[in-house]
Amino acid sequence: MANIDETTGAVLRLSTRIEVLPVLHGSGDMAQEVRETLIGRRFDCLAVPLPPSVESMLERAVEVLPRISLVMLPEPDENEIPACSFIPVDPCQAVIMGVRVAKGEGIPRAYIDRDVTAFVPTPVASPDPYALKQVSLAAFASALVPCLPVPAQPGQQWDRIGWMAFRLHELELEYESILCLCPLADWPWLREAYKQRRPYAAPEPLTEAPSVYSVEPPTLYFVLGELPFITELYERRRLDARSDRHLSVDGIKELLLEARTRWMADRETKTHSVANWVTPQLLQLYLQYVRNLALMDHRLTPDLYTLVSAAKQMAGDEFAISLLRTAKSYAFQEEQPGSGWTTDGPAISAGIDKMEFPDGRIARGKNRLQGSPLMWRSLWLRPRPARVKSRQWALQWNPFRQCSWPPEDNRIESFTRHVREQARAILGADLARVEKFTTSVKDGVDLRETLRHWYTGHQRPEQHGPNVSGRSTRPGRSNRIEVYVKEIPPARGNVEVVVFLFDTPADPEVYSWQSTWYAEHDQESTLCFYASPYQQRMVGPGIGQSRYGGAMFLFPPRPIPNIWEDPALSFSRTLEERIIAGAALHSREPHIVLVSPIPPLERWRRIARQFHRRLVSIPLSRFSGQTVDRLRHFHVLNGHEIRSYATRFILE
Repeated sequence: MANIDETTGAVLRLSTRIEVLPVLHGSGDMAQEVRETLIGRRFDCLAVPLPPSVESMLERAVEVLPRISLVMLPEPDENEIPACSFIPVDPCQAVIMGVRVAKGEGIPRAYIDRDVTAFVPTPVASPDPYALKQVSLAAFASALVPCLPVPAQPGQQWDRIGWMAFRLHELELEYESILCLCPLADWPWLREAYKQRRPYAAPEPLTEAPSVYSVEPPTLYFVLGELPFITELYERRRLDARSDRHLSVDGIKELLLEARTRWMADRETKTHSVANWVTPQLLQLYLQYVRNLALMDHRLTPDLYTLVSAAKQMAGDEFAISLLRTAKSYAFQEEQPGSGWTTDGPAISAGIDKMEFPDGRIARGKNRLQGSPLMWRSLWLRPRPARVKSRQWALQWNPFRQCSWPPEDNRIESFTRHVREQARAILGADLARVEKFTTSVKDGVDLRETLRHWYTGHQRPEQHGPNVSGRSTRPGRSNRIEVYVKEIPPARGNVEVVVFLFDTPADPEVYSWQSTWYAEHDQESTLCFYASPYQQRMVGPGIGQSRYGGAMFLFPPRPIPNIWEDPALSFSRTLEERIIAGAALHSREPHIVLVSPIPPLERWRRIARQFHRRLVSIPLSRFSGQTVDRLRHFHVLNGHEIRSYATRFILE
């Protein structure tokens, strides 16, 4: 163990007074390493890899954390395009964490970087810093040395490294224990420049003084190292004095739970509730899928694109959008700043290498603490249309024309056929007979009945004395076991009508649209249903979305009177009773399949018996909640010609 410590000290130590800590920008795990190093040992000085011109502004911005600020350094125009460099005051930045902890511990700070007129970024691709949970920082940094690009000579990076080495020589004349935070891309050459006492170039004069701006909350993702939601979790753990050791991974789980809560809140209304089919089992499969995608990208933790893409594939567009909005939320930025010093003025909007100032001026932005490079990646998500646009489409609706969307018809017809097959299996099981095995196993061994009569093979009378063969038998148990077999005769009749009750009891104010649709061809059912009004949710021009409360499917299709206007069914008092009565009236078969979330009420059974029919109940919980929710939502088109472009607004 002593040899390991000596090797680590030799790698990270420049002299008896200076220890270097190679850091990667934009990583909460790396920021934790800096914090634990500063708290675990006593240092006289912290060398910060930033120019001294930003010291006063930066340390004042650190005081207003957890509100995020940017220290802006104006630069000369590049090809007549305004330019600037900025330092994000981000609590998950290793350099900012070092300044923050040093201020709290009373450790002096020295800003050792070289002032330049125009900053030239040097991005570096590196492994995931989460590996620091298992390997030491010295081993992590040493493994990257062969992959680091050599600074250009002459060049700005080379000059900055020489100046920082000179400043470290100055600091060790004043302090006995110095911790230097050095960007990982500069670390080997800073060590070399320090040892060789390389000549240095003086700092360049600045044209304008630095300034501080706040950041618009929707654009925080482009300036923070971690996801804004994960950054918020780090700050809340700090305020509650709780451990954040594995928050870069555990925070993904909290992000999922919060996204699911917000997703459910968006779907819940005062009039109806929606089942939560994003179950723990689905989330477990989601996390496994995200882990595999991250490993394929050679990372240990996933990025935002991986999280949202996997959510779209496993839970749909609405959940993916909720996850995206949750990941980009940062509550501290939306709160009003407290008393004391704040930023200079209005907030600015950030993008990838772009900054929009409050006066509308757009400049090229260069992050001095750039982590993993950001890039644009496309992912198609369909959000809900704006209320104004939806209302405009509703006003253009022709009330005399409506039709369905064929892909949805095919899905629900396929599901109805599956329900009919299950109902026939239930009817056949009711006719099954069980008997003792003699010469044929018939339709298979009935294990339940065989185990039920297992004891009968051990209750035979004991025999004493010689048997027929002249040999004596010992008292004991018989080994003969009675085996029972089952015979399932073919079910008589067929299943013609299937009734779905999705929401019980059904509120007539919620499901105020009752209608009967007739089949367009012989592969569709005659459909009677009650649903929510499609005019309340227009998703495209001539495209409305509705939600079944209950439906009746009659197959093979045939024309029937509209059950919602039939006086023969006027005795029904609720929507459920009306649709069950309509099914019993028009069914030619004695059995009616009822799929509902609750067992059939006695009044429903009486209505069926009134028409000499019998309800075959199948619980709705037998089917996947995601499948049921997908089938319940259907689209109404304002004419057959709408089908030509409906796929642009309806995602399957």
